[in-house]
Amino acid sequence: MVGRMPQPLPDNWTEQLVRFLREQPEVRAVRIDPAARKVAVATINDIDLAALEAKLAATISAVEARLAARPGFSVPGGYSVKQEGSAVVLGRDTCVTAEKLWLWREMEWPEIKAEPAPEDQEWRTLAALAAVCGAAGVAGAAAAHLLPGQPWLARGLFAAGLLAGGWDAAVDSWENLKKGDIDIHFLMLAVALGAVLIGAWSEAVLLLFLFSASGAMEEYALDRTQREVSALLKTSPKQATVVLPDGGEREVAVEELQVGQRVRVKPGAAFAADGVILGGRSASDESALTGEANPVEKNMGDQVFSGTLNLWGAVDYEVARLPAESTLQKIIRLIQTAQKLKAPSERFTDKFGTGYTYAVIGGSAVMFLVWWLGFGLPAFTNTPEARSAFYRAMTLMVVASPCALVLSIPSAILAAIAWGARHGVLFRGGAAIEKLADVNVVALDKTGTLTTGELAVVGYESFPPGREAEVMELAYALEAKSEHPLARAIVRDAKARGVRRIALDDFRNIVGQGVSGRSGGAQALLGRRELLEAGPLAGWAEKLPPASAELSEVWVVGPGVLGRVLLRDQIRAESKGVLAELKARGIHTVMLTGDRRLAAESVAKELGVAEVRAHLTPEQKVEAIQALRLGPPARRVAMVGDGVNDAPSLAAADVSVAMGARGSDAALEQAEVILMHDRIENFLAAHRLSRRARAIIRQNLAVSLGVVVIMVVATTFGALPLAAGVAAHEGSTLLVCLNSLRLLFGRNA
Repeated sequence: MVGRMPQPLPDNWTEQLVRFLREQPEVRAVRIDPAARKVAVATINDIDLAALEAKLAATISAVEARLAARPGFSVPGGYSVKQEGSAVVLGRDTCVTAEKLWLWREMEWPEIKAEPAPEDQEWRTLAALAAVCGAAGVAGAAAAHLLPGQPWLARGLFAAGLLAGGWDAAVDSWENLKKGDIDIHFLMLAVALGAVLIGAWSEAVLLLFLFSASGAMEEYALDRTQREVSALLKTSPKQATVVLPDGGEREVAVEELQVGQRVRVKPGAAFAADGVILGGRSASDESALTGEANPVEKNMGDQVFSGTLNLWGAVDYEVARLPAESTLQKIIRLIQTAQKLKAPSERFTDKFGTGYTYAVIGGSAVMFLVWWLGFGLPAFTNTPEARSAFYRAMTLMVVASPCALVLSIPSAILAAIAWGARHGVLFRGGAAIEKLADVNVVALDKTGTLTTGELAVVGYESFPPGREAEVMELAYALEAKSEHPLARAIVRDAKARGVRRIALDDFRNIVGQGVSGRSGGAQALLGRRELLEAGPLAGWAEKLPPASAELSEVWVVGPGVLGRVLLRDQIRAESKGVLAELKARGIHTVMLTGDRRLAAESVAKELGVAEVRAHLTPEQKVEAIQALRLGPPARRVAMVGDGVNDAPSLAAADVSVAMGARGSDAALEQAEVILMHDRIENFLAAHRLSRRARAIIRQNLAVSLGVVVIMVVATTFGALPLAAGVAAHEGSTLLVCLNSLRLLFGRNA
C-alpha cells in the first residue's frame, strides 16, 4: 500500500480501524465506502465472517461520522492508508506481492435503526389517505343525491376519493409490475377501475376506502409489534464516563468503549455496556431487558447489563463486552431476526397467495365469458332485470381476493413475538411459536433450570463433633482466593456468619480434587472425599458417613481438624408451581440430569417431576430426547436447559428452550425460545402464548376462508351487489387484524 499522508488530527477516525485490525490478526485490511455504504475485509485464508460482524459493525459505526467530517488520514507505524475513488482502504504495511494474495469479502454496512417519529409511521399516512377517501366518498354520495343535475360534482369528489384511496396500492402495484409480478393491490385497482367503467363510482370508492383502511390497520398492528424493539433501542445509552488511570473522568461515545475499561455511572443514568461492579452499591431497573419489575441489587462483583438503569448509587464497573456484543444488542438482533423468520404455515400462505391471485383473475375472466356467452347476460350494461356479466365478474374478483387469508398468520405471529419480547419470552421466529403449541412432553435439566445453580452452605460437621468453628475458619481460609462455585458459596456463608479469616501460606490448586495450603507450618486440605481416601486416613475415611442424597460435601483436613461442609443447590421457588401447572395442562415432565440418581430423585420428589433420568452424559441426554420423540407413542418434546452443557439435547428436541437471555452465546444461538432473567415461570407464559396464537391463527383462517367461500357461492349463483361484496371482503380483513391484536394487548400468561 502507498499514499500515506501524515496529517495528524485530533480524535482520528483511523484509530478505530487500526484498533480493529490489531484485535483481528486474520484481517489484513479494511475497505470502507461511506458514500456507497459498502464495507469489505481482506484476508489470506477463509474465515468465519459471522464472528467479525458485530465487532466490525461497532467499528464502522464509530468511524462513519468522523470519516465524513475529516477526510484526512493519519495512521501509526505498521499501517498504511490509501484512497480508491470514494472508498478508503486501511491495512497493514506489506508488499505489493502479498496484497495480490488477499481475499476481499463484502460485508453488510451496519444499520442503526432509530424509533420512527410519529410523522414517519406509515400507518398514519395510510389512515390519513383512507380518511380523505372516505370523506370524499360521503361528499360525492351526498352531491349525487342532493344535486342530481350536476353529476360532474359528484364524480369529481368520487375521483378525489379514488385517488386518495388507491394511491398506496398504485405505488406498490407499479413496483411489482416492474418485476413482472401482480398482487392483491393490483386486484383492488382493477376492480375499482372496472366499477368506474360500469358507472358504479360509489362502490369503487367504498372498495378503496375499506382497502386503504384495512391497510392502515395492518400497518398499525405491525408498528405495535416493532415498538418493543424500538423501546430497547431507546434505552441504549449514547455516552459513557470512563475513569482514567489518574482518577479523572472522560466522556466518550459508547462505541469507543473497550473491554477492561473502568466506567462510572451515576444515579439515574444507564449502564453503557455489560460489565462487573468494581466499586459502590446500587440497584438497577432491568425491566426493559428482562421483564423483572423489581429493582435488582448490585454490589461488588455483580453483573450489570447495557441499557439497564442505575437507580440510586454511583458505581464503577469494568466493561466485560463491547457495546455491539452486549446482551441488549443480542436481544435486539434476536427479535429483529425472529420477526423475519416465518412459520411453516406462513410460508405456505405466501406461496398460496401469489398463485391464488392469478387464479382469481383467470377465474373471474372465465366467469365473465360464462355469464355473457353461456347465460346470455348483458356484457357491460346493467338492466333492471339483471346485472351485467362484467359487474358480476368484478364482484367475484373482490370477494375471492385473499387479503384476509394472507394476513391471517403473519399478523398473529408478529403480535405474539412482540408480546413475548415485552414479557420476558424471546421466540426465534414463527416456527417456534407453532411447534411449542403442540408439545406434550417437557424435558428439563436440573442444575440451573429447576434449581438456581448456586450452591448454599447448609451446615458444618467435624469428626469428632465439637470443632465446627475451626472447620469453618479453615474452609474460609482455603476458599477465599478461589472463584469456583463451591468456594463462592463457602466464602459468602463465612462472611455472613462473621467467621475469622486465618492466614495461609503456600496456597495451591489440586486440579480436579481441591485446594491446599499451610497453616502454622502444617498442611491443610479442602476437597472431595477422594482426597481422604488416597491419603494416610484412607482406612478411616471409608467409615465416614455419606452425605444425604440431596447434599454436596467438601472435606476439610487441617492440623488436628477433620470435618466437612455440606452444601445444597437451591431449588427455584417457582419450579414446583410450574411443574404442577404443566401437569394440569396434560404435559408429561421428565428430568434429564448428569447428577447422581439419589440427588436427582430427591429434587424430583420435592417438585413433582413425573419421570427422572439421572447420571446422564450429554450423549445419553440426546438419546433420551430421541427415545421420547420416537416413542411409542411418538411425542412432541420441548427441552429446557441452560443452553451450554445441554446444547446437544436442545438441538435434538422438537423445541429448544434456554434459561436466561443474559447467559452464554450458546443459549442465544441454539435455543428457539429464550426465557429471560432465568425465570422458569416464563415457560408457562410461552406455552400459553403459543396455544393462543395457534387458536387465533385458526380463527383467522376460518374467517378469511369462510367469507371467501360464502361470498363466491353467493356471487356465482346470485346477483350479489358489489357494495356487499366489498364490505364482506374488507370487513373480514379488518376482523383478522383486530383478532390478531388481541395477542398483543390481552393477557397471555
